Amino acid sequence: MSRAREFPENGELVVCSVTNVKNFGAFVTLDEYDGKEGFVHVRDIASGWVKYVRDFIREGQKVVCKVLGVDSQKGHIDLSLKSVNDHQKREKVQQWKNEKKAEKLVEIIAERLSISVDEAYDEFGNELTEAYDTLYGAFEAIAANPDELRDDYQGDWVETFIEVAKENVTLPYVEIDAILEMRTLKPEGIEDIRKALNDGLEVAGDEAKVSITSVGSPKYRVVITADEYKTAEDVLKRISTTAIKSLTKAGGEATLKRESK
Repeated sequence: MSRAREFPENGELVVCSVTNVKNFGAFVTLDEYDGKEGFVHVRDIASGWVKYVRDFIREGQKVVCKVLGVDSQKGHIDLSLKSVNDHQKREKVQQWKNEKKAEKLVEIIAERLSISVDEAYDEFGNELTEAYDTLYGAFEAIAANPDELRDDYQGDWVETFIEVAKENVTLPYVEIDAILEMRTLKPEGIEDIRKALNDGLEVAGDEAKVSITSVGSPKYRVVITADEYKTAEDVLKRISTTAIKSLTKAGGEATLKRESK
């Protein structure tokens, strides 16, 4: 069930189903806009000369197009296929799939609350979509931080939303790693190294998952898993800086090395 605006905006990327291909272009329906019809002129099919339109676009195909112009009074939507690169296409298709999944999750919530899907959107769906830019974005944010919903909203639906989000949303994450080389000539040096690594772990905080394993003296692999690269890099910096300082103070030496992938 689509909850999108009535018409797309100029420059927006839209997922379309190809319905009719002609020599002069292709007619499509916009999946996110209740099947409204759009048109891709032959000049906007591909860069360069297009002899056979069906070499580039076929009936039944899913495509991602860029909106060139909208006449809401006449119901005309002009689109371009050639203006969308492969990266944009993959990103848009994934976003579209996420939103379809989010709509299914709202249906699950509505069923558990014994209300209609329309009532669910009226009660929380539309408001959360506006607050988080996308409906799936709301599910992701709440799965990661349930208290955010509890603090900002009230209603019987809140705990059910959190429950469904946790059950069905896999949070995105990034992983980085580095090697800490730690050396000391002292007889009790291994204890100094262990203390230095523990000192590093103590300042890691709870923003990321951290593991440190020996990969053969004097090397220790530090693996950081977080929700974004900046967070992971910040945690790695805190750990390594503290560990290096601790071992240096104890008379050893340490360096951080990033392995090229």
